[in-house]
Amino acid sequence: MADPARARKLAVRIRQIVSHAIEMQIKDPRLGMVTVTDTKVTGDLREATVFYTVYGDETQIADSAKALTSATGILRATVGKQTGIKFVPTLTFVADIVPDTARELEEALERVRQADAELARAREGAEYAGEADPYRKPAEDDDLDGDDTVSPATADESVNDVPVQTRSAL
Repeated sequence: MADPARARKLAVRIRQIVSHAIEMQIKDPRLGMVTVTDTKVTGDLREATVFYTVYGDETQIADSAKALTSATGILRATVGKQTGIKFVPTLTFVADIVPDTARELEEALERVRQADAELARAREGAEYAGEADPYRKPAEDDDLDGDDTVSPATADESVNDVPVQTRSAL
């Protein structure tokens, strides 16, 4: 098992070498506008996965995948010459789906923004179906009729309800 830092450095170096080689060495007419987005190297430094995107339609993506598959040997030899490591990792090319996922998320967010705008327009002239404040409130006492006097019966009842605490003198 190699050091993870070494694997990351090798992945970065492989990405640089492969992207430069695709641009300068590979002359396959099937190869479209390919961008190497990322590279992952296994912990034992035996396999490298190269993620790429292609600008174009589905046929250009498929043709570019075929061109990269056929150029794997040349690209691996180039990586071996430029890195100088004892065992050159095998290269596997995988189409990167992150840009497609990001595009789908942006479209979903735009649909949500439009739905929010429609709701805001519908809400402009709307009124409440019931009362403006539908929550129940405690009933107000109408028994006192504005005077602050307490009847004697009420005063006696309230006195009896309160527990009395006494101190004994010891």
